[in-house]
Amino acid sequence: MNLTLRIWRQRSPEDAGAMTTYEVSGISEDMSFLEMLDHLNEELILAGDEPVAFDHDCREGICGACGMVINGRAHGPERTTTCQLHMRHFSDGDTVDIEPWRAAAFPVVKDLVVDRSAFDRVIGAGGYVSVPTGSAPEAHATPVTKPVADLAFEHAECIGCGACVAACPNGSAMLFTSAKVVHLNVLPQGAPERESRVLDMVGAMDDQGFGGCTNTGECATACPKGIPLQSIATMNREYLRATLKGAGRRR
Repeated sequence: MNLTLRIWRQRSPEDAGAMTTYEVSGISEDMSFLEMLDHLNEELILAGDEPVAFDHDCREGICGACGMVINGRAHGPERTTTCQLHMRHFSDGDTVDIEPWRAAAFPVVKDLVVDRSAFDRVIGAGGYVSVPTGSAPEAHATPVTKPVADLAFEHAECIGCGACVAACPNGSAMLFTSAKVVHLNVLPQGAPERESRVLDMVGAMDDQGFGGCTNTGECATACPKGIPLQSIATMNREYLRATLKGAGRRR
């Protein structure tokens, strides 16, 4: 398979950046998208050029490290992570545009690499539960019904890749934040921080410069783990509840 790649190259956060065109050949349809970029980088290195910088880690669709906009869609044409996207979804002779996540809260570091530490600060604001120190509690000490457990697990699947932010026309992080809030707030272990958690995490989200949510739904469409759009409504109810209780933000 032969492809024309138009890739965003940017040497540093201060550099303007531009799309650069590369011709690659010998691409197998069984390669993952990242393996295709590895193939390109090997050719660039052999030619004495600088390889394309991109994020990756486990390459198993678990860690959330990889992420790029492929032909205008976060993670590409399939609802999966970039590392799990395979070249069989492209055709010989295709032109493929590859860009970094585009959001004010995700500044470009280099080429396709963006700084997603804003997510870490949102989680740090309230994504935890208070538990006593010592040995782990017995598994059945706190009963959790199956519907609640299923709901918590559904939201725990969020890997923080940032596709929801990249897909949102406003650069909103509402789906990500709601996944973290709902995951803990529905469990009895998360009850002590229920009110402060949602206020602190939403406040941190706003502080990081993410855009507002206008319910376009692009976030849920792009999410590789299927976090539902209704999670945002659930978080909004939690936020209203906490506000009426006057929990206030903790600093």
